Amino acid sequence: MRMPSGNGWYLVGPLLAVGLVGLLGAVFWRMGLQWTLAGEEAAADGLAIFGEPDDYGLLCPVAVTDDPDVADDIRRLLGDAGIRATQAVVRDGRVAVLVFAEEFETARRLVGGSPAL
Repeated sequence: MRMPSGNGWYLVGPLLAVGLVGLLGAVFWRMGLQWTLAGEEAAADGLAIFGEPDDYGLLCPVAVTDDPDVADDIRRLLGDAGIRATQAVVRDGRVAVLVFAEEFETARRLVGGSPAL
């Protein structure tokens, strides 16, 4: 049997499909917007790996200084002692020298007597 074309039933399927796509688009847009805004806030706070501003993952800050050249000297001092080190800029603009947690105590003792600090 054929439905009469004047009663509008032929529009129900496409309208439902467009409405569903619009609803899903709004939900995904909202989810995506919240994720993007959260990422921008974390990036504005400085280096943040896991959402905490002072969380450097597997690395621990051994020294924090205002002068990037001093941070380079400390990193070289640790490298000469066989300790892998890197540096990162903290939220307030200072430079942190970072080492792995298992080398933290050794690096701290070595850097603690440094004339650079």
